[in-house]
Amino acid sequence: MASLDQPVRRRLYELLAQRATWTTRDAAAEALGVGRPVAAFHLDKLAEAGVVEVTFERTTGRTGPGAGRPSKLYRLADDELSASMPDRQYDLAGRILADAVANAAGSGDPVERSLQRSAHEAGRVLGVEARAGDAERAEPAALDDVLDPLVRCGYDPRDADGEIVLSNCPFHRLAEHHRTLVCGMNLDFVDGLVEGLGLHDALEARLAPEPGTCCVRLATR
Repeated sequence: MASLDQPVRRRLYELLAQRATWTTRDAAAEALGVGRPVAAFHLDKLAEAGVVEVTFERTTGRTGPGAGRPSKLYRLADDELSASMPDRQYDLAGRILADAVANAAGSGDPVERSLQRSAHEAGRVLGVEARAGDAERAEPAALDDVLDPLVRCGYDPRDADGEIVLSNCPFHRLAEHHRTLVCGMNLDFVDGLVEGLGLHDALEARLAPEPGTCCVRLATR
């Protein structure tokens, strides 16, 4: 994101977005009306930031000895980039809600019940993956186990009076319009995460809505 704050790089980004194909340094410099070294420098900076992809090929049509060196070409990377402050996870919310609707349509169950299962299962799977990924872990404290997955989900967990307060709601804007639905989804997701980590006997997820925080808290049993 910071790389696009530079005016020439932003113009190069817009140029590549318009062309949607491989572009040489010479073609980019001519289109922007800047020198080739300037275009090359900023294109390479975009490549370092992962915004554009790079390849090499001969653009003259000549091959063999004397054909010259291959040209360096650029195009926009296929990866999606997103940034938010504080962290939001609307893609995660979208997957949970889409799974719930699909499951409800297939089973005939009420959407609310399907959403509970979908959110809990998404959290459980994440907890299982986090537990499996920490192969060197022996048996540390429950708080240490759960904090890192919560951080990666955008909850910004903090210790307060022996409980874990989730200082950020990853689904904030959704909660503003559908508070009961999203708070229930949050509770089921965090409960599933605790289960996946194998900490159901140690930690309990409960609803405790307060202004400026997520509606869910974790307390020791």
